[in-house]
Amino acid sequence: MIVRRLAQLYVGLALYGLGIALQVASRLGNDPWDALHQGLARQTGLSIGTWIIIAGVAVMALWIPLRQRPGIGTISNAILVGLFADLFLWALPHPGALALRWGYLVAAIVVGGFATGCYIGAGLGAGPRDGLTTGLAARGHSIRVVRTGIELTVLAAGWALGGTVGIGTLAYAVTIGPLTHVFIPMLQIKRAPGRDDAPRRRAVPVPAEGGNAP
Repeated sequence: MIVRRLAQLYVGLALYGLGIALQVASRLGNDPWDALHQGLARQTGLSIGTWIIIAGVAVMALWIPLRQRPGIGTISNAILVGLFADLFLWALPHPGALALRWGYLVAAIVVGGFATGCYIGAGLGAGPRDGLTTGLAARGHSIRVVRTGIELTVLAAGWALGGTVGIGTLAYAVTIGPLTHVFIPMLQIKRAPGRDDAPRRRAVPVPAEGGNAP
C-alpha cells in the first residue's frame, strides 16, 4: 500500500510541475502563486522553480505557530514541484501560435487538477500552501475566506512584480475547483483497516498550490 501511495505522490508532483510549466509557457496568465513566483524570478534572475522551492519552504515555516505537522508529501512537494517545473519549462516547445498557447493553457488546468488528485489522494501530507490554508481555517476562520485572502494577496504581489496575469488566471480560478472535486475522490487511496502508516493531518480537499500549488 505504501509503495502505491508513494508512487502516486511522486507522479502527482511531477505532473503538477508539468501543469505549472504549461501554464507559464502559454503566456495567457498564471495562477496566483505562480504569478508571484514568476514576478520574483523576473526581479531577481532566479528561475521560477527556484522561487517555488523558496516560497514553499517559507510557507512551511508558517506552519510552526499553527502546529501543523508536515508529512513526506509536504516536504517532497516543497522541493520537487519547483524542480519539475524548471525541467518542463526547459523541455517544452515554445508555443508561438495563439491556438497552441490556448492548448497549453487547457492542458495545464486539466493536468493540474489530475495532479492535485494524485498527491492529495496519496494521503502523505498536505502541500505547503494548502497546509497554511487549512491551519488558519482550523483556528476558527472560514476556509473560503482564508483561501481567497491568501490568493488575492499573492496575486496582487505577483502582478506588481511583473508576473503574468490574464485570462488564464481567471480560467484556472473558475475550473480548478470542479476538477479537483472530481479527481480527488477518484484517486484517493483508502487506508487498510487498522493501518496508520500516513500522517494523521491531511489537507482539506482544496485546489492545490502552486501552486502550489503544490
